[in-house]
Amino acid sequence: MSEHNITLSWEKQTESFEYTKYNRDHKWDFGHDLIVNASSAPEFLGTPEYADPERAFAAALASCQLLFFIAICSKKHLTVQQYTDKATAFLEKNDQGELIISKVILRPEVVFAEAVEVSREALEKIHYQAHERCFLAKSVRSEVLIEPVLNKI
Repeated sequence: MSEHNITLSWEKQTESFEYTKYNRDHKWDFGHDLIVNASSAPEFLGTPEYADPERAFAAALASCQLLFFIAICSKKHLTVQQYTDKATAFLEKNDQGELIISKVILRPEVVFAEAVEVSREALEKIHYQAHERCFLAKSVRSEVLIEPVLNKI
């Protein structure tokens, strides 16, 4: 149906190639002049100011949830003013002792337009529908939990 390409580029910038000494910094080129500095997570000797794959994984899931959520709200004429998600990906060892992202928790906080009334039950239903449609959430083996926060203006 569609393809989504990026170019990842890395180049050795250190004298030594010992595990604790080589550079982890690289670039994600999404095209259209969108380049993101990336590295490994700080726990794995990466640059803290750069995006890392674990946080990018959580960001991609949160972004997919957002986009389906606002699409559903738009079709229901429920104007969303603001959407913030403080997502967390959990890197843990599985039963084989391998590191995996075992769970991602999305914590979307939604502010609807002043005249829009949405109950907690309705909010949770829309989030559930968005989650069910999110092709990224359907593509991963990790558990993805949604913990919505309801706010009023």
